[in-house]
Amino acid sequence: MGHIEFDQLLAEMVSADDLLIVQDLDGVCIPLVKDPLTRVLDPVYVWAAKKLEGNFSVLTNGEHGGHRGVNRLVETVLGTSHMPAKQGLYLPGLAAGGVQLQNNFGEISHPGISQAEIAFLSVLPSRMQTLLEQRLPAILPKLTSAEIEYQARVSIFDTELSPTINLNSLFSLIPDNVNIQQALQITLQELMDELINNAANDGLTDSFFVHIAPNMGSDGVRERLKPASIGDVGTTDFQFLLKGAIKEAGLLVLINNHIASKSGSAPLGEDFDVRSAPKTHQQLLDLCLNNIPAEQMPLLMGVGDTVTSNPCPDGTGWLRGGSDRGFLTLLQDLGKIYNHTNRVVLVDSSGGEVYRPTLKDKELKGISDSEDPLHFDVLVPGGPSDYVALFAELAKQRSTN
Repeated sequence: MGHIEFDQLLAEMVSADDLLIVQDLDGVCIPLVKDPLTRVLDPVYVWAAKKLEGNFSVLTNGEHGGHRGVNRLVETVLGTSHMPAKQGLYLPGLAAGGVQLQNNFGEISHPGISQAEIAFLSVLPSRMQTLLEQRLPAILPKLTSAEIEYQARVSIFDTELSPTINLNSLFSLIPDNVNIQQALQITLQELMDELINNAANDGLTDSFFVHIAPNMGSDGVRERLKPASIGDVGTTDFQFLLKGAIKEAGLLVLINNHIASKSGSAPLGEDFDVRSAPKTHQQLLDLCLNNIPAEQMPLLMGVGDTVTSNPCPDGTGWLRGGSDRGFLTLLQDLGKIYNHTNRVVLVDSSGGEVYRPTLKDKELKGISDSEDPLHFDVLVPGGPSDYVALFAELAKQRSTN
């Protein structure tokens, strides 16, 4: 894949006149944990992000605000809820897949979302808990009613725009039982299908989709489950997202906003958002090529951790997915058409509490394959701690350059 070393990456990014770093959060700069409420953010990272202001944006399926949001992590690690807003220390960029926009002062907007959609999402966590409590006894009959209630409660992430059910706690009860793990995955998929039907009955037929992570790509209708197997629990997260809230479209929103901040004019339009963006990879490329002059396109560095590739069961090819694959591939291809040396950085998130395929496997099994069109320029096998060190060094060198 032509991997480069950290020193070369730093040299390229430090010397860039116009740089935009687009980075995922969980698994990249935050170690993965079974209970996201226990996540910890390194203060070194927060201060480095501030130094890179104007050259850095997050792009995450998590959220900025709320008690589960990354803003709380920033406040916790700095020991204050006032300083981040006063000094602009929040992490700027897009959350909830692209529908929650924040600046570094913590000012949040929700471009393209209707009040009816927000109202539907607001009641989803309680609906999720009810449905999960109804289904769990058949799969885990040994659990008491109190244990069922507890497991349902801790498995539901009550985020504002992306309510999620996470299987990590339930999987910890059955670490070696692949059959029950798979049964839970199928049950969660059925539960989410029911909620999609509820939305349609409320007149929101085209408002939502279910994002699952890790996944094995899409069959054109929905994302494919990655079934649990020995040594790999597969899909753990089932996330209810607004349609259009995909990272590929989010990347273009961030580029558009970056250029607007530099030039005073947004090439894709002042009101461009993920929900009004084209839907296909080629259409997104064409939109840029037709509207963004080469001299305005920044050098891009994309950073993620969730990329998957697994053989098709019938042996005919590969099932490729992962929530970071789309935006990293688009970023790579934008480099090709604009003749920029954009860089794709992949961080190993297997060292936390949640099992993932590891970069320590030189063949990158479960992550990539010999025919993969997505090429990783820089691998960070040391995980979030090593990436934070790299990020901090980049911020330091750019601030003194």
